[in-house]
Amino acid sequence: MSVIWGTLCAVLMGIGSTYAVRAFARRFGMVSAPRQDRWHREPTAMLGGVAIFGTFMLCYLVLAPKHHGETAVLAAATLLFLTGLLDDLVEIKPYAKLIVQLIAASTVIYFGIHLHWTKYDAVNDFLTIVWLVGITNAINLLDNMDGLAGGVTLISCVFLGLTFAINGQTEMAMTVGLLGGAALGFLAFNFQPATIFMGDCGSMFLGFMLGATALLSQYGRSRNLAAVLFTPVLILAIPIFDTCVVTVTRKLSGRPISQGGKDHTSHRLVALGLPERRAVLMLYLMAALSGALALLVRMLNTEVALLLVPGFALMVVFVGLYLGKVRVFEEADAQPDGTILSALTDFSYKRRIFEVLLDLTLVILAYYGAYLLRWDGSLPQEQLAIFVKTLPLLIVIQMAFLLIGGVYRGLWKYTGADELLVIAKSVLGGVAISAAFVFPMYWFHGPSRAVFLLDLLLLVTFIGASRLSFRLLKNLIVGPARSQPDAKPVLIYGADDGGDLVYRMIVGSRNHRYAPVGFIDDDIRKTGRLIHGRRIFGSGELPGLMKSYGVSDVLVSSSGVPESTLAGLRNMGASLKMVNITIE
Repeated sequence: MSVIWGTLCAVLMGIGSTYAVRAFARRFGMVSAPRQDRWHREPTAMLGGVAIFGTFMLCYLVLAPKHHGETAVLAAATLLFLTGLLDDLVEIKPYAKLIVQLIAASTVIYFGIHLHWTKYDAVNDFLTIVWLVGITNAINLLDNMDGLAGGVTLISCVFLGLTFAINGQTEMAMTVGLLGGAALGFLAFNFQPATIFMGDCGSMFLGFMLGATALLSQYGRSRNLAAVLFTPVLILAIPIFDTCVVTVTRKLSGRPISQGGKDHTSHRLVALGLPERRAVLMLYLMAALSGALALLVRMLNTEVALLLVPGFALMVVFVGLYLGKVRVFEEADAQPDGTILSALTDFSYKRRIFEVLLDLTLVILAYYGAYLLRWDGSLPQEQLAIFVKTLPLLIVIQMAFLLIGGVYRGLWKYTGADELLVIAKSVLGGVAISAAFVFPMYWFHGPSRAVFLLDLLLLVTFIGASRLSFRLLKNLIVGPARSQPDAKPVLIYGADDGGDLVYRMIVGSRNHRYAPVGFIDDDIRKTGRLIHGRRIFGSGELPGLMKSYGVSDVLVSSSGVPESTLAGLRNMGASLKMVNITIE
């Protein structure tokens, strides 16, 4: 309960201090002017990080019980706050900020705070430096759109706080609660449209505090290997993901990583057609999902976590690849090949190396997942031994059948029923031959027949979903195809294959000027049903539809429509346009 009250106090104080800092910044001209490489369009007050830092430190000194190791973390975070404040005021070189970040990270390590990922202290210390510097810069890079860095920090604090509460570390839960409360108080003025920015003093302070406090959780001493490896990474997955996208795209385009630009994950979502606020909320949702998975990993045994986390990582990779293909640079600044996918073209679409490596991973995950499902998430030692021994054989056979079956001849963008059938046949053949080899190896005692049936179902699902991933992501992120703002409403006559073709031709064109309202058809059995989410109406409803939707044109999808039917449509006031596709 004390954590809740402390957090509420931090929120209220954060609101008051942010209001005061905003007024101060405006009064003395400390504002960020719009720039070509920045997202905002109006002069906006700076120094929001001063309010965040002041709120947290005052609440911490008054309310929080002290914990061993926090003093070093707070001292290092204060150093980064001051460095960021200096950068906000006079702008210092990126390498100078990096040196200070290294000093801060080394200070924390000197006082015995580090990751517990390996048995070697030197390796752990090196990884801790990479972790702290990486998270600090990840939050800094994430501060690229109104409310994004503050909101993701708040969500990360919620899940870090829950982690500490589960561990019984109430004093650390209070610290994280105060940090989240300060971020929420600032967010009240920073959410779109923002009236104040946190600046480097805020983003570097928040980033370092998140990275360092994550190291103080006792999951580092847990026997659950998955909790040790994955919990901090999953809680901070969105800052890490955005940093990876920005780093890779800028590196491939020959742009400096430290250079600002509108090429972050949030900007790519907006370029896909999402409103700015919805793009930020979508990243909030992704942060919440990854945080929830982090908590779930702590509750599950390591065997199950080693399936869920790689599966989540693959989904993140697909999202990154999909967003990476979005063109966000101006023509003058565009990279030679345009996108990440262009840089990967030789691999994923010509030599197929990317697809092969992906399918290799999916084959392993499907086989491992089949064992977990068969044995209720806990593998007996003898079954684990069978899995390890038979996995190389199964990989060779199933990958060979995917190659022979023609899985690598298609293009993902055009994957349809025929391609999915090829995948199903190839996987079926590979699983059947794998079983024919594995069972005799053990004289038909030991391996489970259910494992191979589950492997078949999982592998078909995994490979099929991977080939449909870009289409699925488009529907999930962007939603149904949208017409141009000035598109003309039309009806399509013919709720059949011809009408479906006309609809797909319209929405598949980037610059189409028609907005299909729905379909009309004389077959009353189809009335009320949907095609691509558009309703099928009876032809007698045409006058009412023309009045309700402002429709004047009807696209006739077939040249075989009787003239009497066409005359009836014209008599209702419709202007008919015949769609005729011929091959000469």
